[in-house]
Amino acid sequence: MSQIGGNCVAVIGAGSWGTALAIRLCRNGHRVQLWGNEADHIAELRAEGENRRFLPGIAFPPGLVALTALDQALNGATDCLAVVPSHAFAAVTRALAGLLPSGIGLAWATKGLDPASGGLLHTLAQQALPGQDLAIVSGPSFAREVAQGLPTAVTVASAQPEFARRTAALLHGERFRAYTSSDMVGVEISGAAKNVLAIATGIADGLGFGANSRAALITRGLTELIRLGTALGGRGETFMGLAGVGDLVLTCTDNQSRNRRMGLALARGSSVAQAREEIGQEVEGVVTAQAVRTLAQRYGVEMPISEQVYQVLYEGRSPLQATAALLEREPKPEFD
Repeated sequence: MSQIGGNCVAVIGAGSWGTALAIRLCRNGHRVQLWGNEADHIAELRAEGENRRFLPGIAFPPGLVALTALDQALNGATDCLAVVPSHAFAAVTRALAGLLPSGIGLAWATKGLDPASGGLLHTLAQQALPGQDLAIVSGPSFAREVAQGLPTAVTVASAQPEFARRTAALLHGERFRAYTSSDMVGVEISGAAKNVLAIATGIADGLGFGANSRAALITRGLTELIRLGTALGGRGETFMGLAGVGDLVLTCTDNQSRNRRMGLALARGSSVAQAREEIGQEVEGVVTAQAVRTLAQRYGVEMPISEQVYQVLYEGRSPLQATAALLEREPKPEFD
């Protein structure tokens, strides 16, 4: 059980990941007020006692209430966890600014960057909630496996050590281990960039390039992730931990990853729109590819794999053309 018992947690976002974390919190003995912005979806959750749209077959534990009014979700809450797509994060934090009870910090499990600016999410949160405690939850964690109670480990990063420990304690429990970190930048960049690299790996596997290619893409992708993360001030050890290489390997190698499935679909000849419709949920790597490219150009970071993913998604380059562009690059030292 968590070190903190019987809290009331507002979980903002009723997608698969938000629902899975809400279930996790309830199993730890907390009450959860789960907010979603679609009234018909929330009505389904209440009527069916599960999130049949995103996590079918997993019943809600006692203590989970689904709500459509944000102020009701925050009423009586002792903690707040936002789990919304990256493109909605700025609007959600602005909405929370007028509603978040005094003394309550904000944690989030969103993995991405701000599509409008290419900026890190904690920067948006600092602007909307000045002086509030902030934390990010990230790491190798598929929603369905967390909801099923399968063993999982994540990282909770915050500039405020006590808030990191509090957030980790809320989540930590049987079969769910939460570590703490102070490197918000490294954890955020890892959680965002790995989605772009998972699209690349999905493309390679969809083209039938084999295990050698997959291993090379993951390894060189990690190099890109480290380059960008350290340029922004992240610490090297973060990228070799759960939020870095752990989440990268998970997202690149298992078809539960929506980003990997996007790559597989593109390799089959589907358009981005067709692949999105087929997947039926947000594919963070699509919008993040633009934001990663913006940051890489701003900081002068070389990210050839991520660049080719951007070219396929936004410039009409075919997966085979993108592969050729990578393979035809001049030989160079592996470490420079």
